[in-house]
Amino acid sequence: MIFRGKLIRICKRRILAYGKGALDDVKKEQPIGVFDSGLGGISVLRELVSLLPKEDFIYFGDAAHAPYGERTEREIRALTTAQIDRMAAEGVKAVVLACNTATSAACAPLRRRYRQIPIIGMEPALKPAILSGEKPRVVVMATHATLRQKKFARLMERFKDAGEIVKLPCPEIVEFVERGEIRSAALHEYLEERFLSVSQKPIDCVVLGCTHFPFVRDAIQDVVGQAVQIFDGAAGTARELKRRLLEADALRESGQKGAIEWLSSSSDPNYIERAKMLYEL
Repeated sequence: MIFRGKLIRICKRRILAYGKGALDDVKKEQPIGVFDSGLGGISVLRELVSLLPKEDFIYFGDAAHAPYGERTEREIRALTTAQIDRMAAEGVKAVVLACNTATSAACAPLRRRYRQIPIIGMEPALKPAILSGEKPRVVVMATHATLRQKKFARLMERFKDAGEIVKLPCPEIVEFVERGEIRSAALHEYLEERFLSVSQKPIDCVVLGCTHFPFVRDAIQDVVGQAVQIFDGAAGTARELKRRLLEADALRESGQKGAIEWLSSSSDPNYIERAKMLYEL
C-alpha cells in the first residue's frame, strides 16, 4: 500500500485554466517524480527544489523494500520499474532516480521504456574528485550493489590513470539514515571501522556514492579529517534535470513556487514525518 503524506505548500499551486496553448501549458504544469529506495533521495530533492523552486515534485520512497543495496540487479530493476510505472501513470513530466543503486540497475532500461519522459539518474561524483588534484587518492563510499555494477566499473576504468580509486562499501549507513540516526556514537564507530581498511595511505577525496550518505557528511568529515574533500552528485543531477526540461520546453513559467507531495510504501505512520524532518535539516 502507498501512504500519502500531506502536501508541503511552499506557496499555493497555480490552478491551470485549460484553453489556448493548453497542451504546452499542461506539460509545464506536470510534476516531476523523484524516486529512491527510502529517505536518501531527499538529499537530492533539496538540490532540485533549490534550483527549480517553481516546480512541483512527487517524492516516493520505497521503504517497504529497502535497502536496495543488498538486492540482486534483477530485483532492483523490477522494484524500480514498478514504481516508475506508477509515476508515469500519474503524468509526471520527468523522473529523477535519486538512488545510485537504482540508477545502476534500472536507468538504461527505463530510458528505453519511456522515451518521451526524461529519466535522470545519479552517478558518483568521481570526475570532479579525480580532477581536484594531481593523481589524488579517492575513496568511493557506496552500497555493494552500486560498486559491483558494470556502470561503476566503466566509470573506474575511465579515470583509472588519473588517480588511485578505492572502493569502500558502507551499506549500513543506509540503515542509520532510515532510522533518523545521523549523529550517533554508533554511526561514528561504524565509520571509523570502515575507514580503517583504506587508511594505509593518506586520503585526498571521498565520493559519496549513495544518496543517503550526504546526511552523515559531517560525521564522515570528522572521521577523515577536515583536509579531505567530500563530493556528491546531487547538484550535478539537478543541473542535468534543468537542462533536460529546458531542452523539452517543459520548465514551469508561472510566478508561484511549487509543492512537494510525499509518498511511501512504508506502513510506518511516522515515516513521512521523518522524511520531512530530513528535508528541513
